[in-house]
Amino acid sequence: MAIAAAITLPLTAVKHRSLSSAPSSLSLSSSSIQLPRSLRLTAISAGQKPNFHVFASMSIQAPEKASATSFLDRKESGILHFVKYHGLGNDFILVDNRDSEEPKITPEQAVKLCDRNFGIGADGVIFALPGINGTDYTMRIFNSDGSEPEMCGNGVRCFARFIAELENLQGKQSFNVHTGAGLIVPEIQEDGKVRVDMGQPILKASDVPTKLTANKDQAAVKAKLDVDGLIWNVTCVSMGNPHCVTFGTESCNDLQVDELNLAEIGPKFEHHAVFPARTNTEFVQVFSPSHLKMRVWERGAGATLACGTGACAVVVAAVLEGRADRSCTVDLPGGPLDIEWRETDNHVYMTGPAELVFYGSIPL
Repeated sequence: MAIAAAITLPLTAVKHRSLSSAPSSLSLSSSSIQLPRSLRLTAISAGQKPNFHVFASMSIQAPEKASATSFLDRKESGILHFVKYHGLGNDFILVDNRDSEEPKITPEQAVKLCDRNFGIGADGVIFALPGINGTDYTMRIFNSDGSEPEMCGNGVRCFARFIAELENLQGKQSFNVHTGAGLIVPEIQEDGKVRVDMGQPILKASDVPTKLTANKDQAAVKAKLDVDGLIWNVTCVSMGNPHCVTFGTESCNDLQVDELNLAEIGPKFEHHAVFPARTNTEFVQVFSPSHLKMRVWERGAGATLACGTGACAVVVAAVLEGRADRSCTVDLPGGPLDIEWRETDNHVYMTGPAELVFYGSIPL
């Protein structure tokens, strides 16, 4: 698969903006960012000079007018049009798939597109498909390794912003989204952040799933897990996808998450025999009952800058272990998320940003 691409960047010195609001003037300066020679770049400046290095061999032009809708309405055969978004650095390729019930690309193609050296670069590809069972839309995801997870918290926030772009919706909006984890309801707030009703956490050990012995109302809470001879205390939670949350080992209950070698230890948790469907793993440091910090090793994606379902699982686990309140700010490497495990309905609510990165086209 060739990876020559056309990319449209909505750039400002402070934040990303939609192309529909960007002026057509072009202002580029030679500086830090280098792009592969194979890329054809169309860059839009939004009134301030971004630091951007451009090869002389590249074609630089500013379209008179562009928008997500007009861009994605293109139907060239063999060309995939996409929009890239990120939620706290957890980044995704978003594909308008509303005209078909099957994803436009295969898992193998998704792996190539997600490659950060030879592809676009992303933690996964998300497809906006037609809704089923009375829902507005269906969301499916291929991870960067080609596997398909049930859900993705940061991904669903990006999905909501993508739908708003496609439908040209303004202001506060809410959607019913069918996912592999069931019904998910994201709501775009007036400030642009997205609040998501993530539903009820699944705590029954066999349903997470984990083979760890349940020790509290059918749940595995602060259970012992042997990883290469080191005993970790773990709590298992499913937010539609499996999570193993740990606040420390048997000998050290005060985890310093920045000191962890995540690349070494993460895969040992993910592929541990007690997790038949593999697992996402969150390593957590407690600053206060309302302030937690986590690092995550995601099933199928490895170390990422953020994991929305993981942040939800962390708060649930912290409450179950008596470490935190039901409403917390969770610091992830990419930034904070606000998580609430509401006692009245047992639902977990996640609030955080989703930001546009660029529009692009790529031959398949």
